[in-house]
Amino acid sequence: MRIGLLTEGGYPYVSGDARLWCDRLVHGLAQHEFDVYALSRSRHQEDEGWIPLPRNVRRVRTASLWMAEDDEVALGRRARRRFTECFGELAAVLCGAPGASPGGAAGASGTSGTSGAPRGISGSASGAAGGAPTSEADRFANALYGLAELAREEGGLTGALRSEAAVRTLERACRAPGAHRTAREARVPDLLTVAAHLERALRPLSLDWYEDDGLGAVDLCHAASGGTAALPGLLARHFTGVPLMVTEYGVRLRTHYLTAPDAPPAVRSLLAAFQGRLAAEAYRQAEVVTAGNTHARRWQERCGAEREKLRTVYPGMNARPFAEVGESPDCADPDTLVWVGRVEPAKDLVSLLHAFAEVRKQSPRTRLRIVGPPAGPEGAAYLGHCRTLAAQLFPDEAEGPHAAGDNPVSFEETGGPELPALADAYASGAVTVLSSVVEGFPVGLVEAMLCGRATVSTDVGAVVEVIGGTGLVVPPRNPRALAEACVALLRDPERRARLGAAARARALELFTVEQNIEAFHGIYLEIVSRAPVRRALLDGAGEPLPFAVPAEAHVSVRWTAASPDLAARSGPGWAASRPVRATTPLPAPEGAR
Repeated sequence: MRIGLLTEGGYPYVSGDARLWCDRLVHGLAQHEFDVYALSRSRHQEDEGWIPLPRNVRRVRTASLWMAEDDEVALGRRARRRFTECFGELAAVLCGAPGASPGGAAGASGTSGTSGAPRGISGSASGAAGGAPTSEADRFANALYGLAELAREEGGLTGALRSEAAVRTLERACRAPGAHRTAREARVPDLLTVAAHLERALRPLSLDWYEDDGLGAVDLCHAASGGTAALPGLLARHFTGVPLMVTEYGVRLRTHYLTAPDAPPAVRSLLAAFQGRLAAEAYRQAEVVTAGNTHARRWQERCGAEREKLRTVYPGMNARPFAEVGESPDCADPDTLVWVGRVEPAKDLVSLLHAFAEVRKQSPRTRLRIVGPPAGPEGAAYLGHCRTLAAQLFPDEAEGPHAAGDNPVSFEETGGPELPALADAYASGAVTVLSSVVEGFPVGLVEAMLCGRATVSTDVGAVVEVIGGTGLVVPPRNPRALAEACVALLRDPERRARLGAAARARALELFTVEQNIEAFHGIYLEIVSRAPVRRALLDGAGEPLPFAVPAEAHVSVRWTAASPDLAARSGPGWAASRPVRATTPLPAPEGAR
């Protein structure tokens, strides 16, 4: 198969969010070819470069989300009217306002004659034109694909989305009768902020990735996250019928709620509406939607994903670096607690330090090792605060008049002589502690389980699902409960050993790279078998190859209908294209040679 891997701020960049699991997936499926379509988030990310790519990555095409170059596309009067209708309908959906006209964006979307539209979109458009009620999901989809078709015909919409006309269109939607109260309260700075965000999120509309020599040539689009990363997959499905698969280890709408709590209400409401509508459309058009845990899966279902499309595929961890520690559980210091991770406020090390003060009252010999670097400037400030708190809670005390004082809490990082590798950090303690107040999939917890360590964790995110009864779980922000659980394990070595062995067995069964790759491989085969892309195979001279598609490909089962080929259209060339090797034509089957 030929897979189009869609990423945003991730693979193949060195500092990408989804770099590790995408890299393991591509290496693990060496029998398949991958075309990577990557959206970058910053100049720093681009300057850091790519990780080494395996031979089965045929092509990498990139585009920037942090800097928009003017596409210099001057829309004519009719195109400007279509843009205003489509963008106005999209804004009206976000504001909760009724459509401006019966046809609205549906009429604009239906004028291009594209028969490769997703199932349900063209029907809803004709229904709207005929006066039938149109759902909010269909209104959003019709507006989105109407903008995409306009961008394809005109060569891009970057300038139009950044124009004053777009801001005024958004303002009219916010002031329209029936709009939500928070939208009506939007001020000019709020409108400018929302318009800038929409321009950035809709930038993939103007890319030239959707022709027959781009995403139209792949057998399957796999979006490595929701949101903007899934938008190229939606457009490839709309224009060429390529099936789409969406994987989320963190739901974008949930991330928006967590990362923008201080934004003005109007901005928060409008952007949440956009993220929710885009997620619902991606879930509706995807053949399969996978989540990294049940916690994310519940969010996906809440955002509109159909239950029969949902699959849980746990992230794959490389178990080999932790094998030696996991097979030698007796090497740990029985009086040491270990915390491992990136230092930031969400990890709630303050509660951990207060809990450790309670632990010291019952077990005075216990030590706490906090291992990990700070996460950016905010993490560095938080680390300094924690060091100060530790010095106040545990003043250095010497064992005798001629001994130096020693604090029972140490702040360390891996890579030094004492902790040369991550596995050594887990090996140094008998109990691993997780004290977070916000957590998605707890990678550090899985690493501790692979090391055969008993764990004490707070009940956040997917912690309970990962632990599965092999560790102790306490409420978050409860230092006393955290301390009692730690003391219980410190005083019972047999229980520690039993829980650690069960945790290691569970991690090896569910959370390894091998099970992750096998799950995705099976889903790929399932999607392509029931939703094959119909395309004509050509020889070297560009002539059709007869009998190139085997007869069994046309067996009448639950497969999608064929989509006629679209005429080649020109697109903007501002997105970077960096082929890894020269692209070769698709080989013809034996019967066609």
